[in-house]
Amino acid sequence: MAKMEIRGFDELELQLSKLANPEISKEVVKAGAQPVADQIRKNLQGLPEDKFRRLKSDEVFTGVPKQQKQDLLNSMGITPPGVDFDGNTNIKIGFDGYGKIPTKKYPKGVPNQLLARAIESGSSVRKKTPFIRRGEGKSKKLAEAEMQKKLDEKIESIKKGR
Repeated sequence: MAKMEIRGFDELELQLSKLANPEISKEVVKAGAQPVADQIRKNLQGLPEDKFRRLKSDEVFTGVPKQQKQDLLNSMGITPPGVDFDGNTNIKIGFDGYGKIPTKKYPKGVPNQLLARAIESGSSVRKKTPFIRRGEGKSKKLAEAEMQKKLDEKIESIKKGR
């Protein structure tokens, strides 16, 4: 009859229970969000510029007016990490507020979320210019590496008993 004895299991269980702390997962996710946000910001800065004008029939915007681009850059941010009902830690990168150019339909200014969506997916008067999807794709490996680095730091600090 084979017999197996495992030593140190209690110590491993203690370390794993410390890793289950939601604050650790929040820090790890936050570390991964920064490279993604940086790449999206870089892509946003690289969008072609166009003048704000009245369009003729069958004409579309191919770029973004300088003021609207600046409004998007100023309103871009990262939410604090949160834990949902399923225990998953989430963080969002997005746009908030209103642009500085008022219109008849939007007297407070065009909502920045609406503008970003129109640039990303296109509209009846705007050519599709994806900058968020490309930012996510380009920065995925870097974000994963940053998250792994932060997780390794946390594991080491738990091993040392901090």
